[in-house]
Amino acid sequence: MVRARSVGDPAALPVSRVARLVGAVEYGVAMPTPTTATSASAPDAAPTATPPSALSPSRASDFKTCPLLYRLRAIDRIPEPTTPAQVKGTLVHSVLERLYDLEAYDRTTTAAVALLEPEWSRLKTDEHGLTDLFDDPAAETAWLSEARRLVEAYFDVEDPTRLAPADRERLVEVTVADDVPLRGFIDRVDVAPTGQVRVVDYKTGKAPGPAFQAQALFQLKFYALVLWRLNGVVPAMLRLLYLKDRQVIDYAPTEDELRGVERTVVALWRAITTAAAAGDFPPRKNPLCNWCAHQTRCPEFGGTPPPYPLPTAVPGA
Repeated sequence: MVRARSVGDPAALPVSRVARLVGAVEYGVAMPTPTTATSASAPDAAPTATPPSALSPSRASDFKTCPLLYRLRAIDRIPEPTTPAQVKGTLVHSVLERLYDLEAYDRTTTAAVALLEPEWSRLKTDEHGLTDLFDDPAAETAWLSEARRLVEAYFDVEDPTRLAPADRERLVEVTVADDVPLRGFIDRVDVAPTGQVRVVDYKTGKAPGPAFQAQALFQLKFYALVLWRLNGVVPAMLRLLYLKDRQVIDYAPTEDELRGVERTVVALWRAITTAAAAGDFPPRKNPLCNWCAHQTRCPEFGGTPPPYPLPTAVPGA
């Protein structure tokens, strides 16, 4: 069952009782206008092609959306420009992670906002190209103001003074069906005193409409499957926090449902490894093509993919 709510008045927010369980397309991230997006330069170093080694929610979504997109990102590893919208999401995630380094009583809106500039400075130091993200200081100031509003909005959907996260930005890995490796980073894991687990993911965009909620929840169901196979416990709740419009989507998965997710990801991995062996990753035109950084390499747009960088299996061998 999916339960969604919008939080307009912080005083009306029910206090969370679970002590606490994480990121394109990742759903819920606001996309820039295709022809006017400002972006940081991609790294200059030539990428090193690699065969598929594990399946993450992002790469699973890529393959389902467009096999060629999966190949260019996961195998050819061609760098893509970084957009302000993507970096804003990274910055807000980083601030919310650091917020939980503070003692519970110190986790205030003021304290969270105060983390923005230091975290932005750290990201610019650590990540290639971010110092060139903005040509205009006024644009950077406006962008930071948008990030600040998202951080402030977080306090309208949760009360961090009442939470004690068990994990933040947790890397989870497991192999299912004997040979299907799954991997991903979970924003937050909450574990209640009763042992119930909640998986939480922060989104800096708007909540999807009902028709797209299943796509939005795929990422969390993927993580729920990994945690279930690791720990033997089905998470009691999956929570998506959409900060831009202060929406919360809660979903309670079942064991049967996670078995279905497992069948889906196993089938995806089999299709990916078969395609990798043959070098066959056809393009698939879809509504997200307008935002794709690889149009010049896509036959759907008159482009030509680079030569396939991996050896292919000999038919019948």
